[in-house]
Parts: sequence; structure tokens; C-alpha cells
Amino acid sequence: MYKAVGSRGSRVSRVLWMLEELGEPYEFVEVKIRSPEAFALNPSGKVPMLVDGETVVTDSAAICCYLAEKHADKGMGPEPGLAGRAEMDGWMFFLQSELEAPLWNKLRHRFLLPQELRAEVGPATAHDFANEIKGLDRRLADRDYALGKRFSAVDVMLGDIGAWARGGKFAIASERVNTYLDRVLARPARERAQAAGGGF
Repeated sequence: MYKAVGSRGSRVSRVLWMLEELGEPYEFVEVKIRSPEAFALNPSGKVPMLVDGETVVTDSAAICCYLAEKHADKGMGPEPGLAGRAEMDGWMFFLQSELEAPLWNKLRHRFLLPQELRAEVGPATAHDFANEIKGLDRRLADRDYALGKRFSAVDVMLGDIGAWARGGKFAIASERVNTYLDRVLARPARERAQAAGGGF
């Protein structure tokens, strides 16, 4: 059985959602960031982590990719071949380095950094996020899901980031993106993951 390790309200929500989509049994182990328990599994002390026997996988995107590849028969990974892998990697890197970055920057300056290091980054992060939403709108085009007609690990990541953005009151000025988010966030597996401890 997998162990999904993290704290409520963290990116562990993506791991639980992925596991629910796959229908794999798991245990949610709640630990705080930079706690002794977190450092025991990840040198940075950050969460989430996935424990699979002797294997420990860190970072939510890496965990989702690991699970998609391990359970390839469930169809949540890339299309076959190098081009399929490159397409999925491109999405994952975009989501973390571009789309999620403004959200994380605002969160750090609102709650995480020492008071003397905080700055008012709201307007800048809103500007950056709005630009990335335009790019996301073009990326989605007429697709039902990120990789086309089927739901994948990319959609778990993208849906979770979209939920975070909505919760943080970031404007999503794209009918296409909002329709997509409404569709993926209504999935029963996400509801189960939220109930299991993945809720914000």
C-alpha cells in the first residue's frame, strides 16, 4: 500500500487525487513541513512525498508522473514514444515553472517569509498569472483535456493549480480555461481525495 505523506492544504492534494483516479489503496500520513518526520523522507523537509516500499518520491509532479508510469495500464501517462513523453514533460514543466509560480510567490509573501522580507507582490503576481492563463488558453485550444481526449496526470496537476488559483482569488479571464476547470474539478476521484485529507 502506498503512503501519501504531507500536510493538509499542501500539494499532497494532487497525490491523493492521483491515487484516487488510479483506484490504488493508500494511507494518508499527515506530517508538517520541515518536521523531523518530513526531513526523514526528504532532505529539504518539504512535502508531499510518496512512499512505495523502499522507494520515496518527492515533489508532486514527479509523484504524479511516477504513478502514471507505474500504472501505465490505467492510461494516465503520456502517449507512447519519445514525442509523447516530451509533450507530457512540456506540460508539467509549464505548470510548475510558469502557471503555479505567481501563486507560490504571493503565498510566500503573504504567509511564509519572515515579516521583514515580505513585499506587496499582489499586482505583479496577478499580472504574471493573467499572462500565463492566456498561454494556457492557447495550449488547451479545442482539447477536452491537456493531452487530448483522455484525462491524465497532467490534468490532476492543472486542476489542482486551478483550484488553488480560484481559492486565492486570482482572476481566470478565459471561458475555455474555466470550463475546463469546472469539468476536471467535478470528478468524483477529486471529491474522494478532498474527503481523505486533500482539501484546502
